[in-house]
Amino acid sequence: MVNNSEKARFDFPVTNRWLYIVLGILIMLCLGTVYSFSVFRISIESHFQIGSTESGLPYMTALIFYALFMFLTGKHLEKFSPRAIICAGGFLVSLGWILSSFATNITFLTLTYGCISGAGVGIVYAAPMTVAAKWFPEKKGFAVGMVLVGFGLSPLITAPLARFLINAHGIMTTFLILGIGFGILIPILSYPFKYPKPGAYGRPGEHNEIEPIAVNISTKEMLSTRSFKGLYLNFIIGTMIGLMMIGLTANAGVEYIGSEPGRVAQLMAVFAVCNGLGRPLFGWITDKLTPPKAMVLSYALLIGSSTLLIAAGKNNEAVYVISFALYWLNLGGWLAIAPTSTLQLYGLKWYGRNYGLVFTAYGIGALTGVSTSGILLDMHGNYIYIFYFIIALCLVGIYITKKFFAEHGGKDVHI
Repeated sequence: MVNNSEKARFDFPVTNRWLYIVLGILIMLCLGTVYSFSVFRISIESHFQIGSTESGLPYMTALIFYALFMFLTGKHLEKFSPRAIICAGGFLVSLGWILSSFATNITFLTLTYGCISGAGVGIVYAAPMTVAAKWFPEKKGFAVGMVLVGFGLSPLITAPLARFLINAHGIMTTFLILGIGFGILIPILSYPFKYPKPGAYGRPGEHNEIEPIAVNISTKEMLSTRSFKGLYLNFIIGTMIGLMMIGLTANAGVEYIGSEPGRVAQLMAVFAVCNGLGRPLFGWITDKLTPPKAMVLSYALLIGSSTLLIAAGKNNEAVYVISFALYWLNLGGWLAIAPTSTLQLYGLKWYGRNYGLVFTAYGIGALTGVSTSGILLDMHGNYIYIFYFIIALCLVGIYITKKFFAEHGGKDVHI
């Protein structure tokens, strides 16, 4: 029987640990503004008198630095308090946006928005997830997934806000306003973050760890498996397609569909919801159907959306909404397929380091996707070539999945 003092000791953190989920979502909403970059892109092209390839450089660079610094920070999360990590990264995010307001050319903007702000996003990103996982040891996946929803849903708020600010104040002043806002909000939101003390969470009699996974494979061992090669290559392709199309959402809506920029900014709220929903949806699908089946399902949806745009997408807003909703859904999906697959295939013991390595594929996907789409547009001036390119990538992804997973039921196999 538990006395009142024991009950109070356990009830307090159980009640208040949900605060970390809420604050984590709000921090991720700030960081996820990177997914609203397509709203800035047309104005950047006009301001600097540049083409699609150059205008994609800040976005591409931000995603690369985000992936790189997430990997680097993941090794040191236990050495520093989460509050300190979030504040340090938040400072870089704010600094990058503020300095972007003084950019005189695309190279300057790539350095400030891409390198500085992107690094800040990568530093902050893992800390709220780690705190949530530690405060919810009996349901880590749920807690982490809830925090990540904020990153996916960010354009729901930040895209219309950015469009309003650009229309009212211009592109450079918008960078300044948002940078100052992030510099104030992120440190305030980070203040309560801390790791729980051992035994300070859960109710008496509850398990404080999730069920152990039968297999635990170290990072060195993971590198020698066929499944790692399949997962890594597929994550590159999945993020390559998703990040490429998110970066072109506004441009395609205006130039290929013929919609007004304001209308496209409104539709991005719908796309942001799809991106957020893709994370828990594909996490559940990966658990239920196995990683390779989830991968093939994603590719099938991407092929379908691209085929629709080729066949009936020109000046067709309904097809645009359906297809780009699927692009955003599947990017969110791959950001659930990859971590869930890493956990299933290689276990929990070295999960942080293993997924940190897997996540570097995100940076490669950003580099190859954004640069390739810009080159295709500048060469042909027609979005239809990008849609054909996506179909080809999906077919390659299906082949890779069949080659590295199908014969072995998605299990780990050493070469």
